[in-house]
Amino acid sequence: MDMIAFNHFVDQAEAKLDEVVVSGSDDELFIASYLHGHFSLAVSQVLQSDNICLNILNDVLLSNLNDAFANKELEQRDQHKVFTLWSDIKN
Repeated sequence: MDMIAFNHFVDQAEAKLDEVVVSGSDDELFIASYLHGHFSLAVSQVLQSDNICLNILNDVLLSNLNDAFANKELEQRDQHKVFTLWSDIKN
C-alpha cells in the first residue's frame, strides 16, 4: 500500500468515526471516541515504522486494544462494540 492509499484509508476511517458525533447515540459516541484514540495512536506508530500498510495498522491497533482490554479498561460488552466498529470501518 502506498502512502497515498494509506492516507486515504486513514481519512475515510476518521470521517466514519467523526460521523458518529453527528448521528450517534451517547453509547455509540463513547465507543467511537475510544476507538478513535487508539486508532490515532496506531496510525502514528505505523507512520514511524518502515512498513506502512493496512495489515500492520490492523495488527498494531488490535495489539493496543488487547493490551488495554487486558488491563480491564472496558467491560467485555463495550470491548465487543469496539471490535465490531473497527471491523465495520476497515471493511
